[in-house]
Amino acid sequence: MPEAIEEMREAKVPFQIIEVEGPSMVPTLYPGDWMLVQHGARVRAGDVIVLRHPFQQDLLVVKRIAERRDGGWWVLGDNPGAGGDSTVYGVVPDELVLAKVRGRLRRRRPWAEGEGQRSVTAVLSWAFSAVRPVLGDRSASKRLRAR
Repeated sequence: MPEAIEEMREAKVPFQIIEVEGPSMVPTLYPGDWMLVQHGARVRAGDVIVLRHPFQQDLLVVKRIAERRDGGWWVLGDNPGAGGDSTVYGVVPDELVLAKVRGRLRRRRPWAEGEGQRSVTAVLSWAFSAVRPVLGDRSASKRLRAR
């Protein structure tokens, strides 16, 4: 995943699709979901972003911006039990913020063995719920600061 981000940034492509790994953003993003990210977008409190880990530069993480602090952004995961956010590594400098998450595509669950094809209704239901924008949750930043 890190190589893909670097290649796209060098090519000046504004949008990219990246697969989610790990549970830190559940229930907003689940492992296996695909996210549409925009490079160079303005970010603010409440936005979900892709950033380079402050201590492991080859590791990319997805977090929600809680607030602006001296020296950068305070970021938190939507799943507090998963850890690995600003409570561990502090503020994230602006230069480590790579992209803003604009949308997600939830992956279809695998069919049970012997189930056969899914009904048209089931496929349409999945399609309707699978593609969603990932909006900046302004109330989340207030809620996260209150912890």
